[in-house]
Amino acid sequence: MRRIFLTATFLSLTAALSFAADWPQWRGPERTGVSKETGLLKSWPEKGPKLLWTYKNAGLGFSSFAIVGDRLYTLGGWDEGDYVLAIDLKTQTELWKTKLGPLFTFANWGDGSRSTPTIDGDRLYALGGEGDLVCLDIANKGTEVWRKHLVKDFKGQLMISQDQSWGFSESPVVEGKLVIVTPGGDDGTIVALNKGAGDLVWRSKELKQQAPYSTGFVADIHGVRQFIQTSYISDERGGTMSGIALADGKLLWNMPITTSSSYALASTPLVQGNQVYVTSGYGAGCRLFEIGKDQKATEIYPKNIQKTVKNTHGGVVMINGHIFGHSEGLGWICQNFKTGKVIWDERAAFECSSGSITAADGLLYLYTDEGQVVLAEPSLKEFTELGSFEIPEKSKLRKTRPTSRFAQVWTHPVVANGRLYLRDQELIFCYDLKRN
Repeated sequence: MRRIFLTATFLSLTAALSFAADWPQWRGPERTGVSKETGLLKSWPEKGPKLLWTYKNAGLGFSSFAIVGDRLYTLGGWDEGDYVLAIDLKTQTELWKTKLGPLFTFANWGDGSRSTPTIDGDRLYALGGEGDLVCLDIANKGTEVWRKHLVKDFKGQLMISQDQSWGFSESPVVEGKLVIVTPGGDDGTIVALNKGAGDLVWRSKELKQQAPYSTGFVADIHGVRQFIQTSYISDERGGTMSGIALADGKLLWNMPITTSSSYALASTPLVQGNQVYVTSGYGAGCRLFEIGKDQKATEIYPKNIQKTVKNTHGGVVMINGHIFGHSEGLGWICQNFKTGKVIWDERAAFECSSGSITAADGLLYLYTDEGQVVLAEPSLKEFTELGSFEIPEKSKLRKTRPTSRFAQVWTHPVVANGRLYLRDQELIFCYDLKRN
């Protein structure tokens, strides 16, 4: 009996270790865009790492991936609506597909959902572009457990620019017994729901601003657990960054981050200790706030620094006290987190209007909006490429703005369990990153 117990224990530990590098939610296990993966290729051959397979029926949209074990979850749109899609990674076949809501449509910039599913045990949480929020039972082929709507149920208000909405784009954040989303509106910008039944637990009634496109971040600052998120007031007053107490939705601090009609509050904030970093595009720039023991925020970067790094929606990561990502006007950048000084910028090597980023095993994975993929070293001296390639084919379904020459590949890359996952609308590519 003891031998059987030990064998079972060993198998359980082995299984846990084999999936130690899962990517269960937006920006990975710690929501930082950094994978815990090790043992990956340190450089790529001329044509890039080995392409293992291509999946060609993921639907429309820019949703990234949640990967747990041998399952991949994403969102995809078809004529009949937006869906949550589960794919078996061993066979590259569809396991199930559950309708999320109506197909989100946006002229010239592409239809389909923008957010990423969140996996919490046997539950999946997903948000559609129209505001449909669902909880699904993944152990029962994606059966719906509960459903809410950010506009109909919470009178949500999403930031709008030039009479257009880019759609609800944040990914649900699961923290403890709560699932947190940002409907925006006069009744309170942020809501926390009971993740089991979907009942309202609290609403941030002191903050009454429009919802951004960004996903918030949870952190402990001076012993106070808080949800850190951007929101938008108006074209004249711009956006703000806030800390909301996770216990009761109380507004802890609120600071301006834009002073113009920046309409791309999309990047998830980064937190180090008691300092919070945020960057946004379309001329907005970057900010660093220090949160005191009294939960009052102080701006750190001087005004000349605030206009340097302008990240649109590709996100940034932090390695060794430095920020890496793509910035309007500069291209790929390395920025000192504490001082805000840009150490280097590289635009000529891989010209693009935007690019997304993730990090794994000490290296950077860059994915441009034209479908180029670059492996780079997080050097503090200069841009250092370690390999690059282009995705083998591009979507024929993507809508492209007529005046743009860019392909607009906006899905963030994911590194999980030794593989690199990329997407261009209905196409998903899987590459082998493991060292022999």
